[in-house]
Amino acid sequence: MGLRAFIIKRAIFSVFLIFFVLTLNFIIFQLMPGSPIEIFVGGLKVKKPEMIQEILASFGLDQPVHVRYTKYIYNMLTGQFGISFQSGNYIANEVAERLGNTLVLIGFESILSIVLGVILGVIAAQRRGGIFDNAVVLASLTTYSLPSFWMGMILLLVFYYRLGWFPVAGTFPRDWAIIYGDTGGLPPRIILGNLFGTTISLPSLLEISGRLWHLVLPTLTLVLFSYGGFLLLTRATMLETLTEDYIVTARAKGLKERTVLYKHALKNASLPIITSAALSFGFILTGAIISEQVFTYPGLGKWTWDAISFRDYPALQTIFFLIALCVIAANFISDILYGVVDPRIKYG
Repeated sequence: MGLRAFIIKRAIFSVFLIFFVLTLNFIIFQLMPGSPIEIFVGGLKVKKPEMIQEILASFGLDQPVHVRYTKYIYNMLTGQFGISFQSGNYIANEVAERLGNTLVLIGFESILSIVLGVILGVIAAQRRGGIFDNAVVLASLTTYSLPSFWMGMILLLVFYYRLGWFPVAGTFPRDWAIIYGDTGGLPPRIILGNLFGTTISLPSLLEISGRLWHLVLPTLTLVLFSYGGFLLLTRATMLETLTEDYIVTARAKGLKERTVLYKHALKNASLPIITSAALSFGFILTGAIISEQVFTYPGLGKWTWDAISFRDYPALQTIFFLIALCVIAANFISDILYGVVDPRIKYG
């Protein structure tokens, strides 16, 4: 089986998997205890049946299960995610407002964690049993074991409360809301032009620096929590690879140690790392639920937490479906990368 046939086969399998995930997602929320309607009528002294029926009808919850399931499948596949119980806004708009913040935060965190973990893992494997190896393994196990919310609060205590170096919450300085109130609380952007009636602009250096300033503490918290997994995985796979005969041969030829480590050993030890990295990016839309709560960061993680607290089932169904899509796509891409990285793998 060639690459093209493999891609077609995997694509067909992914389509069936998406429908399975959609069905499972629908069943889970049907079987969950409690009802979101209790949120609307919980504070009312008099709960009239006609009032409850009106609320049910407004959200389409008074229809038979099979009708709701059919509409649910169609809406999810066409991007019509419905209206949030909590805010009353379209869920697609809610996701769009927070998507950029989450992609920036989790994207930076994932890249830094992977790069830092892989580099330190390679060096630790090279110096197995030495002081550096023991130190980085102990440090990674420590930060990986500590709760992320605790590390976040410690960083806030030190760098915000004690030193005042970094902000406590948000994605940009609070005083911008007063200075640039007419532009949505952000500095004026650099206008590049107009395309099909849409203004094309780039953020100014002031906006970029302000956002990066607010990203430091939440990103540092997540990197400290995540890099250890990549470090330990890289170290384990490298230790196994470094004992292979072709590594001994490469060293006997007089190749530089850096070439042996990164071009020969790491390339052949990278398949588990690719899988782990793909899953890390696959869960990028989950945001960092706990860390975003600690830093009051307006991303999809905090939005998911609020949806759970409010029993906002349409919002939760949407975010779970989007997460599943990302994971399926990440696995699909990693399967293709296996053959690119390691020519010994055949698509059959």
